[in-house]
Amino acid sequence: MLRRLHPIQPDSFAFTPENLAWARGQISKYPEGRQASAIIPLLWRAQEQHGWLTRPAIEYVASMLGMAYIRALEVATFYFMFQLAPVGSVAHIQICGTTSCMICGAEALIETCQELIAPRAHMLSVDGKFSWEEVECLGACTNAPMAQIGKDYYEDLTPTILRELIAKFSSGDVPRPGPQNGRFASEPKSGLTSLEDFATGGGQFNGSVSLALAIGDTVKRIDGSEVPLLTPWLGKASPKAAPKTAAQKPDAE
Repeated sequence: MLRRLHPIQPDSFAFTPENLAWARGQISKYPEGRQASAIIPLLWRAQEQHGWLTRPAIEYVASMLGMAYIRALEVATFYFMFQLAPVGSVAHIQICGTTSCMICGAEALIETCQELIAPRAHMLSVDGKFSWEEVECLGACTNAPMAQIGKDYYEDLTPTILRELIAKFSSGDVPRPGPQNGRFASEPKSGLTSLEDFATGGGQFNGSVSLALAIGDTVKRIDGSEVPLLTPWLGKASPKAAPKTAAQKPDAE
Protein backbone atom coordinates (compact mmCIF):
# COMPACT_ATOMS: atom_id res chain seq x y z
CA MET A 1 0.00 0.00 0.00
CA LEU A 2 1.38 3.39 -1.01
CA ARG A 3 1.57 5.80 1.92
CA ARG A 4 2.07 9.52 1.45
CA LEU A 5 2.54 12.43 3.82
CA HIS A 6 -0.51 14.54 4.60
CA PRO A 7 -0.86 17.52 2.22
CA ILE A 8 -1.22 20.01 5.08
CA GLN A 9 1.86 20.23 7.27
CA PRO A 10 2.92 22.41 10.22
CA ASP A 11 5.79 24.84 9.73
CA SER A 12 8.20 23.27 12.18
CA PHE A 13 8.86 20.64 14.83
CA ALA A 14 11.18 20.45 17.82
CA PHE A 15 11.44 18.05 20.72
CA THR A 16 10.61 19.39 24.16
CA PRO A 17 13.76 19.76 26.30
CA GLU A 18 12.93 16.52 28.11
CA ASN A 19 12.27 14.62 24.90
CA LEU A 20 15.46 16.02 23.41
CA ALA A 21 17.42 14.68 26.39
CA TRP A 22 15.67 11.34 25.96
CA ALA A 23 16.49 11.27 22.24
CA ARG A 24 20.15 12.01 22.88
CA GLY A 25 20.15 9.22 25.44
CA GLN A 26 18.84 6.79 22.83
CA ILE A 27 21.46 7.89 20.32
CA SER A 28 24.17 7.29 22.92
CA LYS A 29 23.39 3.55 22.80
CA TYR A 30 25.10 3.29 19.45
CA PRO A 31 28.76 3.73 18.42
CA GLU A 32 29.92 6.73 16.41
CA GLY A 33 28.73 6.45 12.84
CA ARG A 34 25.79 4.20 13.76
CA GLN A 35 23.43 6.86 15.09
CA ALA A 36 20.90 6.02 12.39
CA SER A 37 20.09 2.88 14.38
CA ALA A 38 17.99 5.12 16.65
CA ILE A 39 15.65 6.14 13.83
CA ILE A 40 12.59 4.14 14.92
CA PRO A 41 12.52 5.16 18.62
CA LEU A 42 13.12 8.81 17.72
CA LEU A 43 10.37 8.86 15.11
CA TRP A 44 8.10 7.14 17.62
CA ARG A 45 8.82 9.73 20.31
CA ALA A 46 8.16 12.51 17.78
CA GLN A 47 4.77 10.92 17.11
CA GLU A 48 4.11 10.50 20.83
CA GLN A 49 4.81 14.20 21.36
CA HIS A 50 2.82 15.56 18.43
CA GLY A 51 0.23 12.83 17.91
CA TRP A 52 1.18 12.09 14.31
CA LEU A 53 4.35 12.13 12.24
CA THR A 54 4.79 15.34 10.26
CA ARG A 55 7.32 16.13 7.55
CA PRO A 56 9.09 18.67 9.81
CA ALA A 57 9.35 15.97 12.50
CA ILE A 58 10.87 13.49 10.04
CA GLU A 59 13.32 16.14 8.84
CA TYR A 60 14.19 17.04 12.43
CA VAL A 61 14.93 13.43 13.38
CA ALA A 62 16.90 12.84 10.18
CA SER A 63 19.04 15.89 10.96
CA MET A 64 19.68 14.68 14.52
CA LEU A 65 20.88 11.34 13.20
CA GLY A 66 22.91 12.69 10.30
CA MET A 67 20.67 10.91 7.80
CA ALA A 68 19.37 11.98 4.43
CA TYR A 69 15.71 12.97 4.71
CA ILE A 70 14.68 10.33 2.16
CA ARG A 71 16.12 7.56 4.35
CA ALA A 72 14.05 8.68 7.34
CA LEU A 73 11.00 9.06 5.10
CA GLU A 74 11.45 5.48 3.89
CA VAL A 75 11.22 4.25 7.47
CA ALA A 76 8.24 6.45 8.35
CA THR A 77 6.22 5.34 5.32
CA PHE A 78 7.13 1.65 5.64
CA TYR A 79 5.81 1.03 9.16
CA PHE A 80 2.07 1.40 9.64
CA MET A 81 2.53 2.24 13.32
CA PHE A 82 3.55 5.73 12.16
CA GLN A 83 0.52 7.93 11.58
CA LEU A 84 1.12 10.22 8.60
CA ALA A 85 -2.10 12.21 8.97
CA PRO A 86 -3.61 14.14 11.89
CA VAL A 87 -5.23 11.99 14.57
CA GLY A 88 -7.75 12.81 17.25
CA SER A 89 -6.47 15.09 19.98
CA VAL A 90 -7.81 12.67 22.61
CA ALA A 91 -7.54 9.23 21.01
CA HIS A 92 -6.92 7.35 17.79
CA ILE A 93 -8.87 4.07 17.72
CA GLN A 94 -7.54 1.10 15.76
CA ILE A 95 -10.16 -1.60 15.23
CA CYS A 96 -8.77 -5.06 14.49
CA GLY A 97 -10.56 -6.38 11.41
CA THR A 98 -8.82 -9.71 10.88
CA THR A 99 -10.46 -13.13 11.04
CA SER A 100 -11.14 -13.73 14.75
CA CYS A 101 -12.29 -10.19 15.43
CA MET A 102 -14.35 -10.01 12.26
CA ILE A 103 -16.15 -13.25 13.15
CA CYS A 104 -16.82 -11.93 16.67
CA GLY A 105 -18.23 -8.56 15.66
CA ALA A 106 -15.54 -6.16 14.43
CA GLU A 107 -17.83 -4.87 11.68
CA ALA A 108 -20.26 -3.62 14.32
CA LEU A 109 -17.39 -1.81 16.06
CA ILE A 110 -16.39 -0.19 12.76
CA GLU A 111 -20.00 0.93 12.27
CA THR A 112 -19.91 2.45 15.75
CA CYS A 113 -16.78 4.42 14.85
CA GLN A 114 -18.39 5.55 11.59
CA GLU A 115 -21.41 6.77 13.53
CA LEU A 116 -19.68 8.44 16.48
CA ILE A 117 -16.39 9.63 14.95
CA ALA A 118 -16.31 9.92 11.16
CA PRO A 119 -17.70 8.05 8.15
CA ARG A 120 -14.24 7.15 6.83
CA ALA A 121 -11.00 5.99 8.40
CA HIS A 122 -8.34 8.63 9.18
CA MET A 123 -10.92 11.40 9.30
CA LEU A 124 -11.21 13.53 12.43
CA SER A 125 -14.42 13.73 14.40
CA VAL A 126 -16.28 17.04 14.23
CA ASP A 127 -14.78 18.15 17.55
CA GLY A 128 -11.32 16.94 16.55
CA LYS A 129 -11.05 14.62 19.54
CA PHE A 130 -11.13 11.25 17.81
CA SER A 131 -10.07 9.39 14.70
CA TRP A 132 -10.19 5.72 13.77
CA GLU A 133 -8.95 3.10 11.32
CA GLU A 134 -9.24 -0.62 10.66
CA VAL A 135 -5.98 -2.54 11.12
CA GLU A 136 -4.65 -6.05 10.63
CA CYS A 137 -4.35 -8.61 13.44
CA LEU A 138 -3.17 -7.15 16.75
CA GLY A 139 -2.57 -10.57 18.31
CA ALA A 140 -5.34 -10.61 20.92
CA CYS A 141 -7.50 -13.15 19.11
CA THR A 142 -8.68 -14.88 22.30
CA ASN A 143 -10.26 -11.60 23.38
CA ALA A 144 -11.93 -10.76 20.08
CA PRO A 145 -13.23 -8.35 19.07
CA MET A 146 -10.76 -5.77 20.27
CA ALA A 147 -9.21 -2.41 19.51
CA GLN A 148 -6.01 -0.59 20.28
CA ILE A 149 -6.78 2.85 21.67
CA GLY A 150 -3.61 4.89 21.97
CA LYS A 151 -1.06 2.44 23.33
CA ASP A 152 -3.30 -0.07 25.06
CA TYR A 153 -5.62 -2.89 24.11
CA TYR A 154 -9.32 -2.79 24.94
CA GLU A 155 -10.67 -6.29 24.49
CA ASP A 156 -13.91 -8.28 24.53
CA LEU A 157 -15.72 -5.30 23.06
CA THR A 158 -19.29 -4.75 22.00
CA PRO A 159 -20.70 -1.66 20.27
CA THR A 160 -22.24 -0.58 23.59
CA ILE A 161 -18.95 -0.94 25.45
CA LEU A 162 -17.08 0.95 22.71
CA ARG A 163 -19.60 3.78 22.96
CA GLU A 164 -18.98 3.94 26.71
CA LEU A 165 -15.20 3.97 26.23
CA ILE A 166 -15.40 6.83 23.73
CA ALA A 167 -17.62 8.79 26.13
CA LYS A 168 -15.15 8.28 28.99
CA PHE A 169 -12.17 9.33 26.89
CA SER A 170 -14.10 12.36 25.68
CA SER A 171 -14.75 13.45 29.28
CA GLY A 172 -11.06 13.21 30.17
CA ASP A 173 -11.08 9.83 31.90
CA VAL A 174 -8.74 6.97 31.01
CA PRO A 175 -10.75 3.72 31.10
CA ARG A 176 -9.01 0.62 32.41
CA PRO A 177 -7.39 -1.21 29.48
CA GLY A 178 -7.68 -4.95 28.94
CA PRO A 179 -10.79 -7.15 28.77
CA GLN A 180 -14.03 -5.22 29.21
CA ASN A 181 -16.24 -8.20 30.11
CA GLY A 182 -14.83 -8.99 33.55
CA ARG A 183 -11.97 -11.22 32.49
CA PHE A 184 -8.45 -10.50 33.76
CA ALA A 185 -6.65 -11.83 30.69
CA SER A 186 -7.62 -14.63 28.30
CA GLU A 187 -9.00 -17.19 30.74
CA PRO A 188 -12.23 -19.01 29.77
CA LYS A 189 -15.25 -16.74 29.63
CA SER A 190 -17.06 -19.23 31.87
CA GLY A 191 -14.51 -18.59 34.63
CA LEU A 192 -11.37 -20.19 36.00
CA THR A 193 -11.31 -23.95 36.48
CA SER A 194 -7.98 -23.91 38.34
CA LEU A 195 -5.85 -21.36 40.23
CA GLU A 196 -9.12 -19.95 41.51
CA ASP A 197 -7.36 -17.99 44.26
CA PHE A 198 -6.44 -15.50 41.52
CA ALA A 199 -9.96 -15.10 40.19
CA THR A 200 -10.18 -11.52 41.49
CA GLY A 201 -7.75 -8.67 41.98
CA GLY A 202 -5.52 -9.63 39.08
CA GLY A 203 -5.51 -6.13 37.65
CA GLN A 204 -2.92 -4.97 40.15
CA PHE A 205 -0.38 -7.25 38.48
CA ASN A 206 -0.94 -5.84 34.99
CA GLY A 207 1.90 -3.38 34.38
CA SER A 208 0.33 -1.81 31.30
CA VAL A 209 -2.92 -1.18 33.13
CA SER A 210 -1.10 0.28 36.13
CA LEU A 211 0.88 2.70 33.96
CA ALA A 212 -2.15 3.71 31.96
CA LEU A 213 -4.12 4.53 35.09
CA ALA A 214 -1.23 6.13 37.00
CA ILE A 215 -0.06 8.66 34.40
CA GLY A 216 -2.64 8.39 31.64
CA ASP A 217 0.02 6.93 29.36
CA THR A 218 -2.59 5.26 27.17
CA VAL A 219 -3.48 8.31 25.09
CA LYS A 220 -1.64 11.36 26.41
CA ARG A 221 0.95 13.28 24.45
CA ILE A 222 4.42 12.50 25.84
CA ASP A 223 6.63 15.49 26.70
CA GLY A 224 9.40 13.47 28.34
CA SER A 225 8.78 14.57 31.92
CA GLU A 226 6.56 11.62 32.83
CA VAL A 227 9.26 9.25 34.06
CA PRO A 228 12.98 9.57 34.87
CA LEU A 229 15.42 9.34 31.99
CA LEU A 230 17.38 6.11 32.47
CA THR A 231 20.62 5.49 30.60
CA PRO A 232 22.11 2.42 32.31
CA TRP A 233 24.46 1.84 29.37
CA LEU A 234 26.17 5.09 30.42
CA GLY A 235 26.18 4.08 34.08
CA LYS A 236 23.98 6.96 35.22
CA ALA A 237 20.43 8.26 35.28
CA SER A 238 19.21 11.79 34.77
CA PRO A 239 16.85 13.04 37.51
CA LYS A 240 13.57 13.92 35.90
CA ALA A 241 10.03 14.43 37.09
CA ALA A 242 8.50 11.59 39.09
CA PRO A 243 5.58 9.69 37.55
CA LYS A 244 2.30 11.55 37.88
CA THR A 245 -0.36 10.13 40.14
CA ALA A 246 -3.82 8.97 39.22
CA ALA A 247 -5.16 12.30 40.50
CA GLN A 248 -3.19 14.14 37.80
CA LYS A 249 -5.34 13.06 34.88
CA PRO A 250 -4.37 14.23 31.39
CA ASP A 251 -6.49 17.02 30.02
CA ALA A 252 -8.80 16.10 27.19
CA GLU A 253 -7.97 18.51 24.44
